[in-house]
Formats: sequence, structure tokens, C-alpha cells
Amino acid sequence: MSLRSPGWLLLLVPLAGLIAAYVLVQRRRSRYAVRFTNLDLLDKVAPNRPGWRRHLPAAVFCATLALLVLGFARPTADVQVPRERATIMIAFDTSGSMEATDVDPTRFVAAQRAALAFVDRLPERFNTGLVSFSGSATVAVPPTTDRVVLRSAIEQLTLGQATAIGDAVIAARDAIRALDRQAESEPPPAHIVLLSDGANTAGRPVESAAEEAAGDRIPVSTIAYGTEDGVVDLGGGRILQVPVDGPALENLASRTGGDYHEAATGEELQAVYEDIGSSVGYRTEEREIWQWFVAAGLVTALVTAALSLLWFSRLP
Repeated sequence: MSLRSPGWLLLLVPLAGLIAAYVLVQRRRSRYAVRFTNLDLLDKVAPNRPGWRRHLPAAVFCATLALLVLGFARPTADVQVPRERATIMIAFDTSGSMEATDVDPTRFVAAQRAALAFVDRLPERFNTGLVSFSGSATVAVPPTTDRVVLRSAIEQLTLGQATAIGDAVIAARDAIRALDRQAESEPPPAHIVLLSDGANTAGRPVESAAEEAAGDRIPVSTIAYGTEDGVVDLGGGRILQVPVDGPALENLASRTGGDYHEAATGEELQAVYEDIGSSVGYRTEEREIWQWFVAAGLVTALVTAALSLLWFSRLP
């Protein structure tokens, strides 16, 4: 916690003087009581002296003043808050190699399940969009907070041919730029999560797309899923080997400041999504909390009044 107007704390000096004066007056009262030599008569005149209770309202009253002074000093605290303009674009590979069954039940279905779980865990106010890519890239869902639309689009993805990773990165970048009117001059905090199992075989070169994403300070985290033994059954006894190409995806992530992960199973893929979701979710913001101290001061003032009325039938 820090203070934006610490000069107000000087008011604690007279408060300390007030406390010292109160203690001094109480000591003098004790001396006067001792001078009353007939103690038996004193017990008959005031058999039930308030004792410690007479000091409690004064103590609570001083606490009230201290809390109000702290409120004037404008205390602040670091608070974790969602970034309302934060945008995450999911780039989903829908090439034919996603039919490989080296990830149970297939790479495609495992990725769909993990994507849906990731979307469910994101803060509600996050803008999240979807880009599907095979031979070309398409913005299936622009950045939105409507999770129903996003989930439906993920569930309805279909497979195509070829793999245009570079085009997918640019399509996701353009969707982020179009988030709102401020996006061009004041880009929102953004992150692209790209899932793919193969090398770029169509469209823009990955290196060019990575350079543009890095220039816009948009990290691209890539997830390579599948194994070296992945194959696709083309029918008629034809088998196509589709080994995962991790180095190309790792290079894309390193060029843009993102992270590279390998997920050979559906469970590992889901764990990767959870890790990314927790790393981009919130920012620390300094907020004033003087209201808490003023409210506490008012509560203690009410307590002071209640105790004084209860014990002494008068307000302090």
C-alpha cells in the first residue's frame, strides 16, 4: 500500500498530542481519588465505578480520527483487474493432417476439446476471436465477449487442404487491429494462440508474418501437437505420413516473443492452454482505497456513540 497525499499524515501529530493529554488527565484523576482518604465512604458513594469501560469510547474515538486521517492521505493498493480491451485470437489449423489419430481420438477433435475448455476459463470481459486456416485463413469469429458464438464456431470447424500459417497470423493481427476505433492508434493488449501440426505450405511466408506481428508487439504462442509417427488414412490402402513439424512453429514463437509448446496428447494440449490463459489474463492496477478507511472511521464513530450511550447514557 502507498499514499498519494502523505502530507495529511501530519494531522496524526495533534492526535498523538490529544492521546497524551488524555493519559495525563487520567493520571491526575487517579491522584485526586487517592486524596479521598475515606475509601469506605467512596465505595458507598460510587460502588460501581466504570473502570476500563470509561476509556474504551475514548480509544475508539481516537481510532476513528486516525482512520479519517489515513483516508485523507489517499491510500492506494495494487489490484488485479481484467484488461477490458485485452484480445486473444485463436488460430486453428484445419488442414487435412489434423485427421491423424496419433492423438486420441484425432488431433482435430482433441484440439477442439482443448480450445473449448480454454474459452470457458477465460475472463468474461476478454475479447476472444477465432481464425481457421488450411489453404487460406478466415476470421471465423471477430474478437467478441460472446462465448456462445465462439464455442459454436469452434464446434463447427471443418477440415480442408494445405496449411497457411503465415496468412493465419496476419488474419489474426488484422482482427485485433479492427477491435475498436482506438485499435489503430492505441492497440489493445493482445495475444495470438496458434495450433498447428505442420509446416507452412501455402500463402504468405511465416517469417514475413512473424515480422509484422512482432512489429505490432503481438506475441504468437504456438502449440505443436501430434507425434513423429502421425499418419492419415487416405483410403484404398494409401497412408500419408504427417509428422508434426515443431521447429517451424518454435521459430515463429521465438520471433514474436511468444512461447512454444509441444502437446502430443489431448491432456497435454489442455494443460498448455491453461498455462497460456493464466499468463495473459490480468494486469496490476493501482487504485485508491481511501473509501475503505473513511467507511471504517464512520463505523468506529458509531461504535463510540453506542458504547457511550450504553454505559454512560450520553454521547461522547
